[in-house]
Amino acid sequence: MTDPLNTTSDRRPGGRTARVRAQVLDAVRAELAESGHEGLTIEGVATRAGVHRATVYRRWRDVGGLLVDVIGAAGEIDWRPPDTGSLLGDLTALNQEIQESLVVRPSFAVALMAASFHSEQAARAQRQLWAVRYAQCEILVERAVERGELPAPRTDARSVLIAATAPVYHELVLLRADPDPRLPERAAHAAALAAAAGAFSARRDATAPPHPPGPWA
Repeated sequence: MTDPLNTTSDRRPGGRTARVRAQVLDAVRAELAESGHEGLTIEGVATRAGVHRATVYRRWRDVGGLLVDVIGAAGEIDWRPPDTGSLLGDLTALNQEIQESLVVRPSFAVALMAASFHSEQAARAQRQLWAVRYAQCEILVERAVERGELPAPRTDARSVLIAATAPVYHELVLLRADPDPRLPERAAHAAALAAAAGAFSARRDATAPPHPPGPWA
């Protein structure tokens, strides 16, 4: 789903510990966006955050620990999926959020995705965050089913979401293309049409035969 990864949490506990965490995670975001995973170091983060490096080592241990916490902080924010009144509007708004996070320079979202290929800790944390975001965004498809826009009850929500958002990532992350302001709606429109036609019907039980037995069964 969306990539609100460069937004600090508004639900952290108070006190000095929370302030230090906020300073350090802000420093991680800045260092990662500017220099990528290769340039991310405990020393650089500590200097930018204005804290002693021993403090960073004690709490986060290494760069992997910093990445895990910054991804975890993204999951703490009070983000909600769009609610425009239509599936096309919701998917378009979602794509617009994603595109904005990918085209800003430097893009923390892109830097964090790249870092996940170098740190198994970060990769696990990012997969967990994606799972949370997909679960949150399933409401878009559920509302569309309730409105009669999609076949009920067997439209697979995650498949719809992947189909709608994948072109944005493909163009901006894989192809490094210039941002197209029409892309969010165009990708959303294609996915919505396919979903309405039943292209993303939920899979049948794997133990059931795919078709009724025929004369050659």
